[in-house]
Amino acid sequence: MFIYLREIVGYRKTEIWKTIDWFTIIFYLLMIVAGWFTICGASFEFDSMSLFDINGRPGSQLMWVGVSMVVIFVILMLESDFFDVFAYLIYAGIIVLLIATIFFAPNIKGSHSWLQLGSFRIQPAEFAKFATALAVAKFMNSYGFQLTTVKNFSITLLLIFLPMICIILQKETGSALVYFAFFLMLYREGMSGYILLAGVCAVAFFVTTMKFSDVVVGATDMGELIVSSMILVISFFLVATVRRDRMALQVMLGGTAIVYLAAYITSLFVPVNFAWVSMGLVGLAVVYLVYLSMRNWVWHYALIAAFALGSMAFMYSVDYVFDEILEPHQQIRIKVSLGLEDDPSGAGYNVNQSKIAIGSGGLTGKGFLNGTQTKLKYVPEQETDFIFCTVGEEHGFVGSSVVLILFGIFIIRLVILSERQNTTFARVYGYSVASIFFFHLAINVGMVTGITPVIGIPLPFFSYGGSSLLGFTILLFIFLRLDASRRER
Repeated sequence: MFIYLREIVGYRKTEIWKTIDWFTIIFYLLMIVAGWFTICGASFEFDSMSLFDINGRPGSQLMWVGVSMVVIFVILMLESDFFDVFAYLIYAGIIVLLIATIFFAPNIKGSHSWLQLGSFRIQPAEFAKFATALAVAKFMNSYGFQLTTVKNFSITLLLIFLPMICIILQKETGSALVYFAFFLMLYREGMSGYILLAGVCAVAFFVTTMKFSDVVVGATDMGELIVSSMILVISFFLVATVRRDRMALQVMLGGTAIVYLAAYITSLFVPVNFAWVSMGLVGLAVVYLVYLSMRNWVWHYALIAAFALGSMAFMYSVDYVFDEILEPHQQIRIKVSLGLEDDPSGAGYNVNQSKIAIGSGGLTGKGFLNGTQTKLKYVPEQETDFIFCTVGEEHGFVGSSVVLILFGIFIIRLVILSERQNTTFARVYGYSVASIFFFHLAINVGMVTGITPVIGIPLPFFSYGGSSLLGFTILLFIFLRLDASRRER
């Protein structure tokens, strides 16, 4: 029996090294090495410890790299069907772990997201990503699955939002937001573009409403005017591109021009709130679209009308969401990011110091272990969430560009691998992996450079943390194992 098992393992070991995608593995190893050196630059102290001391962050990260190598070997030695068969069980186990974390995790910097056993700590939220991707992929791989049905779409969203809700209850909003990355995969798998458009518009409307909420010109609230005008323009665009109804577009554009002209002439004599005019036009557009939908029995017009009405409702809910739902520290971070408040010693301190560190690197940087901002600990969380500022300071614009290009090629490669899969399970899982990596990269770099609010998510393979490194490694190599199985057949 032992000899038989040894022969099977030996065969598997030989075959997997022939079929696995070495291009992606090389990029993984490059980022692991670059990340370790970056952690050294962010945390190493010349007079306190060596680079390989496990009590220091470079040594500790190196230990987790070793653990990751062992986990990679285990994943590659497993049959690819293992992940399909046990997807729901893995997902259920992680959900139980997330719920337990809510109640048993200690309070660390305001969140309850780390389970601690003695000196050993683990963050279950980092492992929930691959578990969710597996569960969603298995469900979408079921016989006769169609994402467009209400039942299937609802269950898919439940699988995505359940761990997200658990993580929010742990006070880890940043980690929870990562689950919106799954919508990129859902769009590839047939989700209506209206839903993706609604998500993008929600962000744009929220930012615009917040940015111009206190700007009043004459009798006009500029925030309401800009957002309602955006809603009108998008509605016109949908009529023109989705329905290709030139007559309806001409009626809507002509009516809008006439109303605005009348409002302008009236404003020459009495004050006019152009925001009300614009919102009134949105209302007229909704009525006209509903009429077209009923007359022609075409549901697209009704969807556009629903989008316009929903957008107006969302615009009026922004203040409530901001004031009543968001935490005070989240409010101030958003205000600082939008330039509504200047708090250089408080909420804006991290970002300001990060920008200084990146800017001080210049074109080619100050060199490895020569960053003054990082060595003097000016940037909080510089080994974790703000690790990219160390890249900018030590290696400058050139080094930062290389890292971004490296990630860009890596993500594009994941998309290529996903597209060539011959099963829905592998394809869905692959696109989920690519979407998660893209979301982490975009938000982390945007956060460090002040483009997005500070929400606290790591840069894959660069940020210090065993749970983060191990979670991303498992996420990636399950997909590489699935891809290798495709090539074996």
